[in-house]
Amino acid sequence: MNFFKALFGSKEEKPEEKKKAEEEKNFDVLKYDGVRALRSGQADYAIRCFRHALGIREDLEVRDYLSQACIRADMLPEAYEQLLKIAEAQPGNQQVFIRMANVAYMMEDYTAMADACEKAILIDNGSAEATFLYAKACIGHGDTTNARAMLTKAISLKPDYAEAYLLRGETRLKCGETDEADEDASHLMANYPESEDVLLLKARIEAAKGATGEAIAYYGRVIDANPFNAEAYRERGQIRIATGDDANGNDDLKHADELEINKSDDADGQNVEKKVNDAYKNINPLGI
Repeated sequence: MNFFKALFGSKEEKPEEKKKAEEEKNFDVLKYDGVRALRSGQADYAIRCFRHALGIREDLEVRDYLSQACIRADMLPEAYEQLLKIAEAQPGNQQVFIRMANVAYMMEDYTAMADACEKAILIDNGSAEATFLYAKACIGHGDTTNARAMLTKAISLKPDYAEAYLLRGETRLKCGETDEADEDASHLMANYPESEDVLLLKARIEAAKGATGEAIAYYGRVIDANPFNAEAYRERGQIRIATGDDANGNDDLKHADELEINKSDDADGQNVEKKVNDAYKNINPLGI
């Protein structure tokens, strides 16, 4: 028997080799099942698969998938932790730090967000996205001066950066820079005349200027774009009452209250998905 083994080169598989092969097979199955579950919206099952896979061996791609699943499951600190481990292994990967900044934004941890943005900018100071996110971190800290400066820089890096124009316009308006805010709004109106967010900014600028007729008209366009915008109804109602139109103003306020109640009820069943989607919308409000 040993003669034939030697002659044909056959040999029995060693126990450690068999164990390693079995682990690799299990790893691949867990990774595949996790990705399939993630893509079908089964975040909890995907998380279990990815955790077990990482228990077999380290894999940065699996950590990346796990971070995505954790975001979907509203497990934001763990998502951030997974991205942090990827960043430690790939300190020159700017996109990882940008994703960390996005997750920190969803957690409302503006210190962690600013730190991630600073590291991203150190890798490449020409990144308009990292600069834009750093501005959002500044706003989270109440630092509107640096926020406006960073937004201006982001626009200089990417002249068609609509989200940066929108956020700068909103920030300028809050700081009382009405004319400067209107410049940003005018730029956006020329390119996105039907955008709900742009129209709302324009309505608020007109209201701040005291141009009540124009403000009411723009609020009407916001409502045409999105009949469920409670803010537009409420702010238009307040202006109407201030100008003596109590009947229509009170109707607007009543409608705003109803929309907010319905929105709260709907959120009870879809809170996690809504939180994630709203956070991404705040990052990219124009959806472009």
